[in-house]
Amino acid sequence: MTYYRPIPMHDAARPADALTLAGGWLWFSFVEVLERGAAPRLMPARDLPEVVRQRLTTPRAAFAGLTLDRPRLMGILNVTPDSFSDGGQFLAPEAAVAQGRMMAGAGAEIIDVGGESTRPGAAEVAVAEETARTAPVIAALRAGGIDTAISIDTRKAAVARAALAAGASFVNDVSAFTYDAAMAATVAGAQAPVCLMHAQGTPQTMQADPQYEDVLLDVYDFLAAKVAEAEAAGIPRDRIMVDPGIGFGKTLDHNLTLIRGLSLFHGLGCPILLGVSRKKFIGTLGGEADAARRAPGSVAVALAGVAQGAQVLRVHDVWETRQAMTLWRSVTGEILEGARA
Repeated sequence: MTYYRPIPMHDAARPADALTLAGGWLWFSFVEVLERGAAPRLMPARDLPEVVRQRLTTPRAAFAGLTLDRPRLMGILNVTPDSFSDGGQFLAPEAAVAQGRMMAGAGAEIIDVGGESTRPGAAEVAVAEETARTAPVIAALRAGGIDTAISIDTRKAAVARAALAAGASFVNDVSAFTYDAAMAATVAGAQAPVCLMHAQGTPQTMQADPQYEDVLLDVYDFLAAKVAEAEAAGIPRDRIMVDPGIGFGKTLDHNLTLIRGLSLFHGLGCPILLGVSRKKFIGTLGGEADAARRAPGSVAVALAGVAQGAQVLRVHDVWETRQAMTLWRSVTGEILEGARA
C-alpha cells in the first residue's frame, strides 16, 4: 500500500499550483510518499492520484456545529478522582459546572466531559458511576445556558446514551468502538458525530511495552479500518473525527513520530483531533514532573499540531492555548476574527 503525507506550509509566498489542505489554513505543493519496506520519497502534489487529491483537499464538513476552516479548542473537563493532571478537582458537580463555564468563557468551543480516567494504570469505572458523574454535569451546563458543543469522553454505549440525552453534542471514544460492541450502533442511532482514537491495549496494559512495525502507518491503518467500520454501521464519514492517541500505548519516540507525521491522517478525509496536553512525554522532554506545570510545553506541541493542520486541540489550559494560537495565526498571516494587530 502507498501512503501520501502532504508537506504542510503556511508561508505567504504560495506557489500558484499549491493545493489547500483540507479546506483549511495550510497549503502543500509536495507530498511524502511512504511505503512499508521502502525509503520515503517526495512527489509533486500535482501528480497525486485523483482520489487521494480529493481526500486531502476537500474542505471538512462542520462538526458538531463548528466549521473547521480554523483550529478549534476542546477544553478538558475531568469529572474523576484520579485523572493524571487534575483528578479530584472537578469531581463535585458544582465545581465541574463552574469549570465548564470558565473554559467556555476562556475560548473553549468544545467541552469534553469525562467520568473515567484512562491514564496508564487507571481502574475501570462502573457504568452507573460514570453516568452519575457525567450526565448531570452536562444537563446542568445546558440548563445554565452553555450552548458550546459538549462531547462525552467514554468507551461505554450506555454512558454515551445518557450523555447525549442530557445534551452532549458528540461522542469521544478513546477505544474507537473496540471496548463496547454496542457503541457504533448507539452513535449511528443517535445520528451523532464521533471521534475515534487509536490506543494499543487498555489503560492497565498500554504502557507496559508498546510495539509497532511502523507506528505512523500502523496507526493510520487502524484508524482507516475503524472509519470504514463506522461507515458500515451507518455513521457518515463527515460525522467522524480521528485521533492518533498520543500517549495511549506509545513510547516517547512513538509520540514524536506521530506528531511529526500528523498530516498523513488528512488522507482519511476526516478532521483530526490532537490531544497532548500535559502528557508525560512533555514532562520528560521539558524537565517537569508536575503535570500542572506543563502548560508551556503543551502549548508548543499544540502549535506544532496546528502547523500540521489539526482541526481540534484537546487542552487543559484553554486561555493559554487560545492566546498562543491567536498569535501564531497572526504572525503567519491569519488574524482571528475579533483580534487586532
